[in-house]
Amino acid sequence: MIFDTHAHYTDARFDEDREELLAGMKARGVGEIVEVGASIQSTKDAVNLAESHDNIYAAVGVHPEDIERLTPEDMQWLADLTHRDKVVAIGEIGLDYYYDEPGRDLQKKWFTRQLQVAAETQMPVIIHSRDAAKDTLDIMNEHCAWQNGGVIHCFSYSPEIAKIYLDKGFYLGIGGVVTFKNSKKLQEVVEMMPLSQMVLETDSPYLTPVPHRGKRNDSGYLTHVVDEIAALKSCDREEIIRITRENAHKLYRIGQ
Repeated sequence: MIFDTHAHYTDARFDEDREELLAGMKARGVGEIVEVGASIQSTKDAVNLAESHDNIYAAVGVHPEDIERLTPEDMQWLADLTHRDKVVAIGEIGLDYYYDEPGRDLQKKWFTRQLQVAAETQMPVIIHSRDAAKDTLDIMNEHCAWQNGGVIHCFSYSPEIAKIYLDKGFYLGIGGVVTFKNSKKLQEVVEMMPLSQMVLETDSPYLTPVPHRGKRNDSGYLTHVVDEIAALKSCDREEIIRITRENAHKLYRIGQ
């Protein structure tokens, strides 16, 4: 069964059919899902969703686009949430320089603070990094962010940067983007990286793979991602599903 390591089912785009959709996942080959927080509210919602579904886990954290109103009290709240049984990671956290706001210094501040929460609670991290390769690595090196492991969500950088993360023992999240025609760089990364450090993800409802690009994404579409990875790496699709599921269990310390 496929393990979707990164989804946002508490997004409003699922309000009309969320429970029906989730109930049908096993029939579509999806066994487990991590619901990822991106704001204070979506983090609350992620924990609630995970605690009401046996096959869903939660990650708690605040995306760089939502950090402007964060407080030190919020950091303690995130730390407290890690004691809940279904919470498996701090995330998604990081840097996003695609837009000018929030300011880079503020993003760095709260990325650092959330990395500190992860270190204090000994939790793996889910890293969001867009157009911010150097600063992300610099901050992670400065704050020894490698010791509890983690995943680079929706990896989008070069094979050279991929190797840095892989050498640190991190996983790379591979999703729908790998099926896009203009994703040659990511396809090169998939070809060169070991399956032992790959996990599957959707980022639902975003980044829907070909041939459904433009529609709302969901975990059932990961079969198309598996097919693309199998073609790029010339390996069996069932092996990809099995190994990436095992990797997800190791990453999030499920059943260990």
